[in-house]
Amino acid sequence: MANTLPVYDVRCAWQVTDVSAFADRGGLSNGRVGLRLCNLGGSKLRGNSSLVSRSGGRNGACVGGSRALTPITKSVLKTEYETPAGVEADVTRLERAVTERGFEVDSRIEEELKGEGGFRNVRRTKLIATIGPSCCSYEQMEALASSGVNIARLNMCHGTHEWHRQVIKNCRRLNAEKGYGIVVMIDTEGSEIHMGDLGGVSSAKAEDGEEWCFTIRKFNGPLPAYTLPVNYEGFAEDVQVGDELVVDGGMVRFEVLEKVGPDVKCKCTDPGILLPCANLNLWRDGYLVREKNVTLPTISSKDWVDIDFGISEGVDFIAVSFVKSPDVIKHLKSYVAARSPDRSIGVIAKIEDANSLRCLDDIIRVSDGVMVARGDLGAQIPLEQVPSVQEAIIDACRKLNRPVIVASQLLESMIEYPTPTRAEVADVSNAVRQQADALMLSGESAMGLHPQKAVEVLRGVSVRMEHWSREESHHEKPPLPEISTSDTGRTSEQICNSATQIANKLGADAILVYTRRGYMASLISRNRPDCPIFAFTESRNVMRCMDLQWGVVPFQFAFRKDLESNLLQSLALLKAHCMVRSGNLVVAVSDVSSASQSGTGVLQSIQVHVLS
Repeated sequence: MANTLPVYDVRCAWQVTDVSAFADRGGLSNGRVGLRLCNLGGSKLRGNSSLVSRSGGRNGACVGGSRALTPITKSVLKTEYETPAGVEADVTRLERAVTERGFEVDSRIEEELKGEGGFRNVRRTKLIATIGPSCCSYEQMEALASSGVNIARLNMCHGTHEWHRQVIKNCRRLNAEKGYGIVVMIDTEGSEIHMGDLGGVSSAKAEDGEEWCFTIRKFNGPLPAYTLPVNYEGFAEDVQVGDELVVDGGMVRFEVLEKVGPDVKCKCTDPGILLPCANLNLWRDGYLVREKNVTLPTISSKDWVDIDFGISEGVDFIAVSFVKSPDVIKHLKSYVAARSPDRSIGVIAKIEDANSLRCLDDIIRVSDGVMVARGDLGAQIPLEQVPSVQEAIIDACRKLNRPVIVASQLLESMIEYPTPTRAEVADVSNAVRQQADALMLSGESAMGLHPQKAVEVLRGVSVRMEHWSREESHHEKPPLPEISTSDTGRTSEQICNSATQIANKLGADAILVYTRRGYMASLISRNRPDCPIFAFTESRNVMRCMDLQWGVVPFQFAFRKDLESNLLQSLALLKAHCMVRSGNLVVAVSDVSSASQSGTGVLQSIQVHVLS
């Protein structure tokens, strides 16, 4: 049985609810207009109702035994797009699971919820691992997935399309056979100045004082010793003797000694590991030389080929390198929409160029998410500014309701060593404390000696830091700025803000969101509630997109006629599968309208249930 608070209908005249009245379970309040006394599992709750109106005739509902609420599934499940060949098995699995069980969720999350810790075990921060030679087989990817990876990133700088296609097949196979919910992101190379392939070797070591030759020559066979190819034809013309050449965001540095035709001879001043396709930056007299980089297109001809490949393979996200303006993102999104009209693909803007910081908010608004690529960004701005810029980007993304990924050199030492440095652990902890939506491994997983251990470190640090933050965050968080312009949008925004406040005040175990497009789930996530967010949707595509959002556990679920039916049915199903327990308190919101509301608009509400 489940006891419920009366349903509060919130219409366009909605104002923020005074939730200070909703004290801890059993607390009292002195509401200005009147008191409502509701039975919540034996305790009493009094609430201030001055800013909401009670819906007539709704006095709560009781959930009957799960036997009386058997799964009711629709004859045709929505997928909202023609499925690319690469995801057919995954979609078939989801449809079968929804038909047989009434819902589908990542099997790893399901096991966590069934465990002793229950809701406390659910990690809020999402994990991204770059797939490379160290972790590309089915067995290696299964190990990463079992360690907690949510998103598999494919760096299009490396590997052939056939190699990437096999990795995507491995992801789909894991999802189909193991019930995982791994999504796929491709990351474009970009057209900035960078090195080429290293003649087939995975890396090279540059020692202090060694002389190396950077050249635009093309080689059919092996590279000559101490020679590095460069992709930019005007490289030798643009550099000057005495310039500092910064490789891969400062991992190796060279001083330009001499120019001879297409060759540039340099001396290593900071030794390190050279990787294929590493980015190059020129510094002159203490300033970054960026004129040529500004004239290069953000999306190269190779990038367009890679983007077409990603669309054809049904990837979930496309990350764009070296974004300088919002126009690039708008152009790509219109192209993707034309090529894939029935299936949305999220476009992630990588902030790794100093020019992007000048129009950061505009870039965030038009993107589906942002990546703080600290390696290349740190080569374009002073190093001491990177921490404050990272925090500013995370804060801006949260205010504008866009997911944000912190990437580059999180656990760089684990490329070689089985344990990270304490400074790296502190860096990861800081990103979690700042409440970034996701953390990303690059070389640590792609070419490192310990990819699974690196993922486990990220997971362990994230869970511990999230738990500590919840224990310490008893103070009120500053209010978020309003972002919606329409009446409907403002209503949804205030509903989600207030639902989060109510959940935090009551110590709720979870917030349940029923959403068709994922928007209300993102608004709840934006508030960073203390409890996990269970987001129910009919669309597989929306389910996958929500995998990037902080604290969101996406479910695929066949909707019923109204919120109350959805809520009662989903709770019964979750309880039947031991994912919720008696005594759990949940807060529910929805943007799903019923047929009876078609002539009067969407009725939005907040409900509170205690399972018994």
